[in-house]
Amino acid sequence: MKTKTPASTHKKVVLLLSDKKSQRGYLNPTRLGQLDPIDVLTPDGEHLEVPLAKIRSIYFVRDFSDDFEPERKVFLSRPKLDGLWVRLRFNDGETLEGVIPNDLLSLLENGLQITPPDLNSSTDRIFVPRSSLSELTVLGVVGIARRKPAAAAAAAAQPRLFNE
Repeated sequence: MKTKTPASTHKKVVLLLSDKKSQRGYLNPTRLGQLDPIDVLTPDGEHLEVPLAKIRSIYFVRDFSDDFEPERKVFLSRPKLDGLWVRLRFNDGETLEGVIPNDLLSLLENGLQITPPDLNSSTDRIFVPRSSLSELTVLGVVGIARRKPAAAAAAAAQPRLFNE
């Protein structure tokens, strides 16, 4: 009987450190934001432990190319993804827009996972530790169900005459 090999839990990442240097490697994202330091396996097979305070952001990438940062840092129009449209301001003053899940409990963790505005870049999502942010601004709520107009709700509550 043939057994299935488990899918790899390590994802390709590029860590951007506080000093703007980058480190490529593989990371298990399941405990991201819960563990300090972050365990990274380099492409050469070395194990690194990087303290969360030294990380500016973690880019989850499709491949290890040189252009891991998205070209566009802001949305050109209102995003179509469900969630909270946010603007992050880093400690060095640089800004980045993205979409985070509309779950306020996830904001209580050690960082945010955002979807960047450039969906065609090699970066799928970005993890930003709270320690590297100076400001987080919600620009909009995207994809929520709209309430029914009050007139339609009142008409539905009105009793019918003559059993129509």
